[in-house]
Amino acid sequence: MPRIALVLSGCGFMDGSEIHESVSCLIHLSRHGAEVSCFAPDKPQAAVVNHATGKPAGSESRNVLVESARIARGKIRPLRELRAAGFDAVVFPGGFGAAKNLSNFATAGAACEVDADTARAIKEFHAAGKPVGLCCIAPVLAARVLGTKAGGPGVSVTVGNDEGVAKAIVGMGSTHADRAVNQSHIDVRNRVVTAPAYMYGDAPVHDVFDGIGEMIDGVIERVTAAASTRGQSRSSRFVSSADDPYFTYHPPGGSD
Repeated sequence: MPRIALVLSGCGFMDGSEIHESVSCLIHLSRHGAEVSCFAPDKPQAAVVNHATGKPAGSESRNVLVESARIARGKIRPLRELRAAGFDAVVFPGGFGAAKNLSNFATAGAACEVDADTARAIKEFHAAGKPVGLCCIAPVLAARVLGTKAGGPGVSVTVGNDEGVAKAIVGMGSTHADRAVNQSHIDVRNRVVTAPAYMYGDAPVHDVFDGIGEMIDGVIERVTAAASTRGQSRSSRFVSSADDPYFTYHPPGGSD
């Protein structure tokens, strides 16, 4: 059974995790028989937005972990407790929470700072050769943390066809690939799988669901390939790159 960590950033697309995207991730992971554990930062939201009006909710304050618990049905842990050693992959749904609570991309763009525990988690999973899935605006997190401007190898991600965000991704020392809403993109070398989702803001929800499904399929395929490789290694001292197309070690140095 794949063990997947799902990192949430609140509840509601204007100031937290996009609910359709989060639930889509959960449904597709469930269909793959995954055991999912939810995490979120235990800190105040950067802002609170009234989703009925689209306007700031004055001086109201909400906690990211408490709000995320609504999506997780109460089963959630602080992000500081997440360790790559306990999971096979990590997935980040989108929503403005990724750009406001998991980072300050919403205001700082390419020069954004990523929440310390979010950055640590991404680096840990990447260093361990474990897949990282991100959709909607969340791919900017991997683009920033693993970008060459931050000393990383640079990753290839998609946010659909948003030229402004794509330019910011390039500015982080990563690359962008245009994809349709119902598609995903795989950086094979870095094991980063992304999907545009609601970066296409007026997209039908079933297309968003299908694109996230492709993303989750890509994540699970890599988890399965890793498990198969580990099984082979128990009975063989050597696994060639031809036998292990997804998880052979590649030294840092770029994206495929």
